[in-house]
Amino acid sequence: MSATFEVYEDRSEKYRWRLVHANGNIIADSGEGYATKQKAKQGVESVKDNAPGADVVETDS
Repeated sequence: MSATFEVYEDRSEKYRWRLVHANGNIIADSGEGYATKQKAKQGVESVKDNAPGADVVETDS
């Protein structure tokens, strides 16, 4: 397996997720804290469901 999702509690007692490559690099993170671990896990599932085959779009920002 090349990457795993980690769900953890931050210093503010909010739950977050991060996608970590096998080499230890963080590939992506939730960008927000969730009130419950279950909500953070739902965020992971949303990424897994909605990202396969996602297109890359370049913007002028």
